[in-house]
Amino acid sequence: MDFKKDDIKIISGNSNKTLAQNIARTLGVDLVDVDLDTFSDGEINFKLKESVRGKDVFVVQSTNYPQSENLMELLIIMDALKRASAGRITAIMPYYGYARQDRKSLSRHPITAKLVADLLTTAGADRIVTMDLHADQIQGFFDIPVDHLSGILRLSNHFQEQNLDDLMVVAPDTGSIKRARKLAQNLQCDFAIIDKHRPRPNEAEVKNIIGDVKGKNCIMIDDMIDTGGTIVEGVKALMERGAKSVRVGCTHGVLSGDALKKLDESPIEELVILDTIELPEEKRIDKLKIIPTNEFFGEAITYIHNNEPLSLHFEPTEYV
Repeated sequence: MDFKKDDIKIISGNSNKTLAQNIARTLGVDLVDVDLDTFSDGEINFKLKESVRGKDVFVVQSTNYPQSENLMELLIIMDALKRASAGRITAIMPYYGYARQDRKSLSRHPITAKLVADLLTTAGADRIVTMDLHADQIQGFFDIPVDHLSGILRLSNHFQEQNLDDLMVVAPDTGSIKRARKLAQNLQCDFAIIDKHRPRPNEAEVKNIIGDVKGKNCIMIDDMIDTGGTIVEGVKALMERGAKSVRVGCTHGVLSGDALKKLDESPIEELVILDTIELPEEKRIDKLKIIPTNEFFGEAITYIHNNEPLSLHFEPTEYV
């Protein structure tokens, strides 16, 4: 990594300390020494224990569960950095929470993705680095630069190494078509689309499958898996239509509630996720494969710090 180590400062919130530590190790630097705990009433208490004056500071914090607490931590950390005269503050948000409400789908609904963008900017962020946003338009909610990285290449490399025959990539819904098409291009195979209906939030019904999956080793790809309901119903539909096997890949393993139990009991051969959200060891299942992203984010930090264009080093994300 080509930079003066003292010029870059990496700070970790509590949401994904392992990833932050691995990023710092990749860059050959230590995490900034901080105190991050709570007062007796639950309010977040943060204190910087070293100077960041004039430094290029990167705060690593996903806003997964508990979303509001992790988001508030990030805002408070950046406010402290701004008041401590940091040279530039970049929020490294591997997973951007509150992204699913990105428009008014019904009257009197909030647009939380825009609200969070405003909060981050107000708190002091000069730049945002994130991966596989739930919707492209969220980038436009910011008036500061947003580097939107893609996890598809990491997933593609994993599935290529398996040397599977008769491959078919499957989009679990119409919102994942561009992502599925890009993965299919990387794997040099066709892709199918599951036509689903949501009777209510976090529930899905498969109406149809566009494409012939009979005798195929299917790879279902999505940006996130939350309750696992959509994936499990999709896997069942694929197997009923003659698929040879089904593997599932996603960038963000939200995996709330009993999602892992449902996935473990399903006919899925393998579940592949990136480490954008930290998953405790005790919650992991045998079917699960976690791909690290520390080198990827470490490279992005280096290019940003050196004012080099990320487009020369990372594949474009227009398909996300």
